[in-house]
Amino acid sequence: MSLPKPAMRGLLAKRLRFHLPIAFALSIVAAAAFKYAVTEPRKQAYADFYKKYDAMKEFNAMKEAGVFQSVRPSGE
Repeated sequence: MSLPKPAMRGLLAKRLRFHLPIAFALSIVAAAAFKYAVTEPRKQAYADFYKKYDAMKEFNAMKEAGVFQSVRPSGE
């Protein structure tokens, strides 16, 4: 009694027909999950931050702290 020969002819095409749609579907799911779990909250956080951000207030605070070389603090 001998072992049957393995089916080698067309093996790659057969396995690709099975695995390629699964890989494609999983990649779409992963991309959608990343978009809604990471990028959308990040965009919302940036939008919330810049709604109440006052650039002149930050500039004046840095100026008074002496961060800039070209602008002197008000006390000097």
